[in-house]
Amino acid sequence: MILIPNSRKHDPGKGHIILLPVLLFFSILGFSSSLAMESSLASVEGQAKIAVSTNLVLLPVNVTDRRGTFVAGLKLQDFHVYEDRKLQELTVFEEGDTPVTVGIVVDHSRSMGPKLRDVVTAVSLFAHSSNSQDEMFVVDFNDDVLIELMDGRAFSSDPKELEKALTVVTARGRTALYDAVSEGLNHIKYGHLGKKALILISDGGDNASHLKYSQVLAQARQSQTMIYAIGLVGADEKEENPGLLRRLCKDTGGIAYFPREGESVTKISTEIARDLREQYTLGYAPQNVQQADVFRKIEVKVSAQGHGSLRVRTRPGYSLAAQL
Repeated sequence: MILIPNSRKHDPGKGHIILLPVLLFFSILGFSSSLAMESSLASVEGQAKIAVSTNLVLLPVNVTDRRGTFVAGLKLQDFHVYEDRKLQELTVFEEGDTPVTVGIVVDHSRSMGPKLRDVVTAVSLFAHSSNSQDEMFVVDFNDDVLIELMDGRAFSSDPKELEKALTVVTARGRTALYDAVSEGLNHIKYGHLGKKALILISDGGDNASHLKYSQVLAQARQSQTMIYAIGLVGADEKEENPGLLRRLCKDTGGIAYFPREGESVTKISTEIARDLREQYTLGYAPQNVQQADVFRKIEVKVSAQGHGSLRVRTRPGYSLAAQL
């Protein structure tokens, strides 16, 4: 476990993971890179899979029908991606269960005490529902933020290790939610997978962070991480803020879930796992990568005959890190 008082930052890789600067550079941007490989194109069941050596913007895209059911079987030519209204040439297309780096960020403040047993069960079920190649980590937070190391490792796919990481901290103190999300975004960039997501489990309150919402959102946009939330609200706590959770998820392409009275948190965790599994992954090479700190709006359109009206969800955009 690494304790990060919310007045300072940490280096998650120190003593645990060593990354070459160039790899860290691409990870910060959320781009995928294959420096040792030349561009190659293969056809798998009639659909293009392309590995490239250039920087990529990777987009996890959910496509559902009017009943909310995932629409499978779409082709590369069915998708049209626009960055700042300019059509982009797609160089990556993949359907289905692409491995993902997932950070599970869990509120351990005083108000969450009665809910933590269900949270541990939900996280365990999520891990069991995940791709065996996924890499996951746990962030516990109250007044302080704690990155939990599992047997000395920064990532794991073992449900038992994740459960253990969630039970080493008792519920106490206040809520540094923004700081915890920020640390999750810091840690996720050490993952080896291009597809990234955070799952935030909290009542949405924040009364102890040093960071502001705008700072966390800017960080999320640079990392290209989707944020999901399980909002455990309804206990008449003054600090509850479901609106914050909805906003954070919408601004990053994820979904905020709020279990109704009597509804199991484990059911929601399996829905999030399914949402991450049932996605298309699209990618393209961005232009003008020297222009940093500018939000680039993304729009994805799908035109597929025979499917009727479709709903498309992805990240609303991204921005490049200032290091460029």
